Amino acid sequence: MTKLLLINAGSSSLKWQLVNMPAEHVIAAGQVERLNLPGTIVKVEVGHQKTKEVVETLDEIAAIDRVLKRLITVGGVQTLDEVEAVGHRVVAGGTLFKGPIKLTPSRIDQLRGLSELAPLHNPLEVKCIELLAQRLSGVPQYAVFDSAYFQGLPEKTAIYGIPYDWTKKYQIRRYGEHGISHQYLANRAAEMLKRPLSELNLITMHLGSGASITAVKNGQPFDTSMGLTPVTGVMMGTRSGDVDPTIVPYLMKRLGMETPEVVIQELNASSGLLGVSGVSSDMRDLHDAAKSNQRAKLAMDMFVNQVVKLVGGYYTEIGGADALVFAGGIGEKDPVIRQSIIDGLGVLGIKINQKLNEADHTGFLEAQDSRAKVMLIPTNEELAMARDVQRLMDAEK
Repeated sequence: MTKLLLINAGSSSLKWQLVNMPAEHVIAAGQVERLNLPGTIVKVEVGHQKTKEVVETLDEIAAIDRVLKRLITVGGVQTLDEVEAVGHRVVAGGTLFKGPIKLTPSRIDQLRGLSELAPLHNPLEVKCIELLAQRLSGVPQYAVFDSAYFQGLPEKTAIYGIPYDWTKKYQIRRYGEHGISHQYLANRAAEMLKRPLSELNLITMHLGSGASITAVKNGQPFDTSMGLTPVTGVMMGTRSGDVDPTIVPYLMKRLGMETPEVVIQELNASSGLLGVSGVSSDMRDLHDAAKSNQRAKLAMDMFVNQVVKLVGGYYTEIGGADALVFAGGIGEKDPVIRQSIIDGLGVLGIKINQKLNEADHTGFLEAQDSRAKVMLIPTNEELAMARDVQRLMDAEK
């Protein structure tokens, strides 16, 4: 058995698991929510025992150190020497990395060079990799890429309406993100529907602080909402989602900014739910604020509308869907948003069972007369990562 530590560092949360492989037995797991926000939430689960504490604001690096300490204090391991390998979720692999890899110093440098493709993620993930290389010296580390799942998108959905020579010369295309999650959701949906994945059309929605939507046609990814970088698609916690590109030079002139990077940073870190509401990037905060704050309500309404618009477009693009799948922090835990999205799709004949939805019922949520299944599937990126890392480790033997 190999004790594998999995690190899934996102834009607002950090999830982790300690897993015995290849048995896929989860020894301990946890999540640090509301990173870089007041009242960071730290959750740990060992067996059937769960703990939750609210602490002062933690950044990602402090969260990693806390995870390592908790591994020992909660009984996951007696010493960190028992951790035999580490697997990391990395958002952007570009065209350099089309599958999972074992990390080396030169490959870490290459990841750092891809930061433009995921400015909120890749630099953070490199920091996590380097920190764990220090804390767990000599332990092999592996990277599993979100973008790998979308390498096979058909060209008509993968590229942009720019000069084709630019597309090829500069490798400009829709790389997509959350691919680990979308792939897991598609496979799990097929299992639950008891049908071969190759026969299914699905729309998977990973809705959290980072949000993306993917159309799956005949079992294969056909289109996805994130593009060259994760700032595109639907508006997110702090990311703008799709905007007119001429906004960048327009704002540079109006705000006296000298470089486009400053504007891009604002589109990544100060926009989305936070920018529109002026309250928070966390949907839970907006629910509370919306009772008296019209901007908070507007931000929520915009989010729902953009999801509806994309899902409706994908539904026609792939010729209808067998199932719509909700996942992610919002998708799994916010029945109000789920209800609002499905209500917005009512013209397609898709309906939700209100009681099942309000109970956060994992599995099937559709009403009896719904044209498509509506599913809530808690994503398990860590399990998908563990399987990829195990395959690499087996190949090394």
